[in-house]
Amino acid sequence: MRISGRGVALSLASSLLFVTLPGYIHALEPLTSVQVIAHRVLWSIPMVLLLVWFTRQGGVLRDSWRRLLREPWLLACFPLTAAMMLVQWGVFIWAPMIGRTLELSLGYFLLPLTMVMCGRVFYGERLTPLQAIAVTFAALGVLHELWLTRAFSWFTLITALGYPPYFMLRRKMGVDALSGFVFEMLVLLPFALLALWLTGSGRMLMETPRLWALLPLLGLISALAFGAMMAASRLLPMGLFGILSYVEPVLLFAVAVLFLGEAFQPAQLWTYGPIWIAVLLTGWDSARLLRRQARRRL
Repeated sequence: MRISGRGVALSLASSLLFVTLPGYIHALEPLTSVQVIAHRVLWSIPMVLLLVWFTRQGGVLRDSWRRLLREPWLLACFPLTAAMMLVQWGVFIWAPMIGRTLELSLGYFLLPLTMVMCGRVFYGERLTPLQAIAVTFAALGVLHELWLTRAFSWFTLITALGYPPYFMLRRKMGVDALSGFVFEMLVLLPFALLALWLTGSGRMLMETPRLWALLPLLGLISALAFGAMMAASRLLPMGLFGILSYVEPVLLFAVAVLFLGEAFQPAQLWTYGPIWIAVLLTGWDSARLLRRQARRRL
């Protein structure tokens, strides 16, 4: 599979958008984690539909809907992918609210390694020499963190092991990123509305008017970030997509320490230093491969 410059750009954009969420979630107080997740589902629907209209993807959405009706196996898959995504959303929102962002970031550090393994085992992908060196540096950083903490947390395990099956299933389904996101949100909508009703979210909205401006923006960030990530996952080889995913935990770590006030020990430099090197090597290698492909097209 060729390197896609658009795929690389979408992956980086997705990482930048996702790391704004931990800090943004704190601005949504007094909403609970369950209410934030439910509102994220609710407000993502109009925002992703607006994105479909803005990008003129209405025809693609209609075609995906017709395909959904023609192929019952897709209809059966979307509740599963929606549930898998909901678990990841829950972990991503809950961890920062209880001061566990660094444990979450460790899961995202492990995730690219599991993605690379999936690409090798299930898709027969081979890494370039620089990508292999980057993976080695990243693995050294992760191993040091495991030695330092002596344990996994559930936040780490769910993040590292939950995403690869989701990406693989979505790739198998072959539904475009925005349409798939719309269908998953529609599956989750009844549960979101029920959660908001049971937790009395309407009263909080009346008592905190600023939420009426903040919640639609939450939906917009979610729609843009998730749409970009899913599009990148289909445009890039699984291994490269996994390595580029290191951009997100590096940024997530910076947000946790610099803006959310979570503790950082000097010994953790031996975790993050090799991983930063891996990110730089991957960026260099991707740029080199893209230049080579561009020359071949001339």
